[in-house]
Amino acid sequence: MQTHPLLKKIRTILSYRVFTSSIFVLLALLVFGVLIGNIRPPVYNVELFETADVTIRAPKTIIDEEKTKEKREKAAAEVEKVYIHKEETLENRMDLINSIFSSVESIIYQNNKQKIESQSAEDPETDEKKTLTLSQQLDSLKKGLTENAKLDVTETLSDEVLLTLLTMSETDRKRVQSIVISQVDSVMSEKVLEGQEIEAENLVENRLRSFNLSTAPLNLAISLTQLAIVPTDIYDEIKTEEKRNEALLDVKNEEIIEGQVIVQSGQMIDHEIYRQLELLDLVSSEGSSKPYWGLVIFVLVIISTLYYYFYNWEIKEEKKQNYIILTSVIFIISLLIMKIVGLMEKLEVSEIGFLFPAAFAGMILRILLNERIAMVMIFILSGCASIVFHNQTTGAFDIEIAMYTLFSGISGILFLANRKQRTNILQAGLYVSIVNLFIILFLLLLKDTDYSRMEYIFHAIYALVSGVGSAVLTIGFLPFFEAGFGIISAMKLIELSNPNHPLLKKLLTEAPGTYHHSVMVANLAEAACESIGANGLLARVGCYYHDLGKTRRPHFFIENQMNMENPHDRLSPETSKKIIIGHTTDGAKMLRKYKLPKELVDIAEQHHGTSLLKFFYYKAKQENPDVVEEDYRYPGPKPQSKEAAIVSIADSVEAAVRSMTAPTPEEIRKLVENIVQDRLQDGQFNECDLTLKELQTIKKTFCETVNGIFHSRIEYPETQSKGVST
Repeated sequence: MQTHPLLKKIRTILSYRVFTSSIFVLLALLVFGVLIGNIRPPVYNVELFETADVTIRAPKTIIDEEKTKEKREKAAAEVEKVYIHKEETLENRMDLINSIFSSVESIIYQNNKQKIESQSAEDPETDEKKTLTLSQQLDSLKKGLTENAKLDVTETLSDEVLLTLLTMSETDRKRVQSIVISQVDSVMSEKVLEGQEIEAENLVENRLRSFNLSTAPLNLAISLTQLAIVPTDIYDEIKTEEKRNEALLDVKNEEIIEGQVIVQSGQMIDHEIYRQLELLDLVSSEGSSKPYWGLVIFVLVIISTLYYYFYNWEIKEEKKQNYIILTSVIFIISLLIMKIVGLMEKLEVSEIGFLFPAAFAGMILRILLNERIAMVMIFILSGCASIVFHNQTTGAFDIEIAMYTLFSGISGILFLANRKQRTNILQAGLYVSIVNLFIILFLLLLKDTDYSRMEYIFHAIYALVSGVGSAVLTIGFLPFFEAGFGIISAMKLIELSNPNHPLLKKLLTEAPGTYHHSVMVANLAEAACESIGANGLLARVGCYYHDLGKTRRPHFFIENQMNMENPHDRLSPETSKKIIIGHTTDGAKMLRKYKLPKELVDIAEQHHGTSLLKFFYYKAKQENPDVVEEDYRYPGPKPQSKEAAIVSIADSVEAAVRSMTAPTPEEIRKLVENIVQDRLQDGQFNECDLTLKELQTIKKTFCETVNGIFHSRIEYPETQSKGVST
């Protein structure tokens, strides 16, 4: 993968860790900036007692604290007080009245008895002493009432009332007693609540006045009833409070429901409506900060997901950073397209969000990187779509568009699996359109809402445009991303493997033997790469171009020498060495000239590493024992990737096996073992990440594959085959 010059300059200034962190921070800021307009609560320029220009609905569900408080206060006020009925109260008050009359009768009786006894006595003075005066009777009565009663009735009954009791006739007294007892019983039997004593007393007084009593007996009766009447039902504050609390708990919160119409267009905004608008922050320029914090958390989740994925991706740091930038660019492009489609909501087109090319990001990431990151991106975009297109609903997000984006994106990824032609992209887009149509139908029918035929047609158009649009965008952006980030996709490799490519046609026409050799090496290398999980397609296409430099002097390479003299027989070892070694650098120059991907250039340069050109080295050593071995080594570099290392082994194996006559499987096994061991001891694999276990798998794969693809070839000396025919 080629790195953009600007990125190289930035990396020279910043460390890899700081550079990667900066990318994610910048991505987070961009995502926040794109989405912030969709989470900002709407604010309406309305005034009290004005007419509303638009219909305003509640954007969220919120508790109306003021209404709830009023409702609870009303419920608490409606709770009746709890009273405890005292059954013994009436009986006690009746006993009290009877005891008063009994006390009066007792005093009168004692006084009359003494009077009779004094009249029968001989001494008149003794009679006067034994008989009580009225004042003495009053004192005796008050003393008796105070001692015998639990309640000091003398504080309530005046002396005048008590004197009336003492002086009135027995008949009148009996009548008053009977009336008082009956009226007290009548009133208190109907319950006298605490705090309602005055009403009960007034009721009894009115009844007493209907008995045509004279003034003194009437006042006596009134006083006695006022003394007797007390509450029969006592207020229980604790139980009353418990009932009020129960009533408060039964009162549900008064809510303004999401989607509820607050004011209709043309309706006057009164105090209550304006209060609700203020409660919903629809008239405040500041509004609530909660949506912004929610968006911050959402963005952090997105960035953390991407960071975790790339952090655990075991690839080179430089390549990882390029992939991060590529993923971020595709993410931002998708968000901007999403925003553009979202702006079309102002045209009042129903459910315009279905027009969004939801599969674009997943399809292009599937082609350029892999399925995993494509899936991750689709899930992230689904969440973003639910925010961007939520204006079509009353909630903070739209679950329908999220489902649509998710299934559309996943279908795009799945339909591109194992498809390596660019024409397959458009075909996959058509399949995505069909999936989109079914998803939209599912969502529409699930609502159980009546739609017109024209609305169904429009939704079908949305599905088609979304799917095909995803494919068109993928085809359009793919070359730019491949060139800009130096990514060689499977589709690009398939295109480069076309025999009609100018360089392959040049190789076929000018060096047919080399072309055939390259095809055979490609079969070997692809099988070996796939056996260890490397990029087999890259190895195959790399093999097609790895010996392109031989087209400069094709007849100096043995596979192109058809019934002709070997020109190296007339050249010095040094000259032959320059020609043979030059095919790697010549090939790399030609590939760069045609702007082929760096991975193919690397294979062309690295497939011989710094190995020794043994045939000509030994030939030169015979002529000059002081010859330097380094002068007869390829310039390198050594293979930097698994694919380049495998191509280097396959190149030598194919050339060596074809020079053998009817080799047996054991001979092939030994040959492969010797070639790999020679490269390993020469340090040719020191700069790539091949493991010894993988080398064992590669050797086994070569042995299994080579028998079916080689054909006979003129046998040359071992040193010559290793030197000239490579």
